Amino acid sequence: MNPSVKPNALQKLIHRILMLKWISAFLALVLYRLDGIVLKLTNEKHTVTEIVGLPIIQLTTIGAKTGESRTMPLVSLFDGEKIALIGSNFGRKPNPGWYYNLKANPVCTVQFNGRTSQYVARQTVGEEREKYWQMAVSYYRGYDLYKKRASHRVIPVIVLEPVK
Repeated sequence: MNPSVKPNALQKLIHRILMLKWISAFLALVLYRLDGIVLKLTNEKHTVTEIVGLPIIQLTTIGAKTGESRTMPLVSLFDGEKIALIGSNFGRKPNPGWYYNLKANPVCTVQFNGRTSQYVARQTVGEEREKYWQMAVSYYRGYDLYKKRASHRVIPVIVLEPVK
């Protein structure tokens, strides 16, 4: 999958269905598991989520509480060498677990298109955050709905930069 290609008209139509509150609540519980299974079955080449035109990486973090390695398939936005992650958690109340892992241990591993690289995570603010937020919404309008559903918190936008 080319990470710079935006979803097509059919994929955007599917997005509208996926944005429904009850569907996103269901996806929040099962999508990462389904993506993980499909990744394993396809030798790390495909996910369920990519069908709707959203690029997926496999992010490996160190657990904030456990210190154990955790791998999670996540929608990602590519900006040159940088990768942006949106901590929407489908608009649910808490931030996603990977967010707390990256805050506690910012060095992480990203696997994409058969390549594995190390990155350092940092939280964005101000204009930089807005830039990546707008980029995310241009790929998936559901982020604006998630923002409304999670209005009690600011949805974190994390940028991963390659370790040089």
